[in-house]
Amino acid sequence: MMMYLFGLLMLLPLCFNNLYWLIQWFIFFFSFMFLLNYSSDFTVMLSSGYGMDILSFSLILLSFWICGLMMLASMKVYHMNNYYNLFSFVLLFLLISLYMTFSSLNLFIFYLFFEISLIPTLILIIGWGYQPERLEAGIYLLFYTLLMSLPMIITIFYLNNNFYLTSFLLMKMNLDYLYMYMFVNLVFFVKIPMFFLHLWLPKAHVEAPVSGSMILAGIMLKLGGYGLLRFMILFKSYLLNMNLFFMSISLLGGLIVSLICIRQSDMKSLIAYSSVSHMGLVLAAILTLNYWGIWGALLMMLAHGLCSSGLFCLANISYERVHSRSLYMNKGMLNIIPNLSLFWFLLISSNMAAPPSLNLVSEIMLINSIVGFSSLSMIFLSLISFFSAVYSLYLYSYSQHGSYFSSLFMFYSGLFREYLLLMLHWLPLNYLFLKLELFI
Repeated sequence: MMMYLFGLLMLLPLCFNNLYWLIQWFIFFFSFMFLLNYSSDFTVMLSSGYGMDILSFSLILLSFWICGLMMLASMKVYHMNNYYNLFSFVLLFLLISLYMTFSSLNLFIFYLFFEISLIPTLILIIGWGYQPERLEAGIYLLFYTLLMSLPMIITIFYLNNNFYLTSFLLMKMNLDYLYMYMFVNLVFFVKIPMFFLHLWLPKAHVEAPVSGSMILAGIMLKLGGYGLLRFMILFKSYLLNMNLFFMSISLLGGLIVSLICIRQSDMKSLIAYSSVSHMGLVLAAILTLNYWGIWGALLMMLAHGLCSSGLFCLANISYERVHSRSLYMNKGMLNIIPNLSLFWFLLISSNMAAPPSLNLVSEIMLINSIVGFSSLSMIFLSLISFFSAVYSLYLYSYSQHGSYFSSLFMFYSGLFREYLLLMLHWLPLNYLFLKLELFI
């Protein structure tokens, strides 16, 4: 594990030598090298308090991949000389903190880097965001996460003091206290995010640059799911008292958010709200505590990370041409860039869980898990699936069909870099469909 960590640390000095594309090449190189370390064993590469199982491996690989694509998507920062050295430094710092979070076996180190990953995200939003409201969005993000996560450090100190517990591998005790359950899990409910605690997400997404949106959708929401899967073992004797309550909120919230999506006129806002709906299903499935739910949650986190990140890239490509995120301004794209419309179709069909995407398999597993827990949840699940298709088709038809609104003189065609960026989102998303034996 230390090999990749030192590799990433050695890239930090390169940030200030105008080697933007070399750093991106190294990140992709690390992702391919890391791919060779796959093992189906419980925990591998144990070294210096770090290690990984299939859950950590998948999310670290996703972090490498999305961070490489973030640099590819942020060509504008490089071309306009908009502090791109600092940008690549912040991005690498974020990648290192995510790598440490997902690979750490120590509770305190996990918490420390879980919190540290917030800082570079905040710098990305405030430093390279588009609108003045980005300051408000950054404050929302900061205070939601910090206020909910401070009780968790108290729980970690309590576990260390009473049980001498500092490692994930030694979690054997039962904590059957309501306040302990809330202290540990509230921060993950905010990160995933659960309905009622999700208000920071649309604000942060809408004001963030494309790289900020990609990392938020691709990785930051997955920190919540990862933390829940790691810490749920502490509450195995107490869970049924609370899980039904939080599952109900997740499913009802997923339905309400799906209806909110249909009323959105801002493309980024619509994609951000759809993330809340999908991750609500993940949260409900994790709380069922069965085999289908845990594997379905992992697969949905991977699928959503790639799919949602790709959709934000598409929204940004349109924004760079039309200079508006409004669906009323982005009309008739099919007439002008039909190649790009193909990627809109492919990624939106994946977002609504059409075959052969990974989203389909993960959604089937999530539905199996939740219906197995309670057959009444079928009502909400069917409505969520239906409205997922409705807002996805609404986004596609509004943005691609109709008469073109703006002047043609402000338009330029798709670039090879953009098609490569979109293909690198779509290919893994659909190729993993063929390699499901890696996970099950």
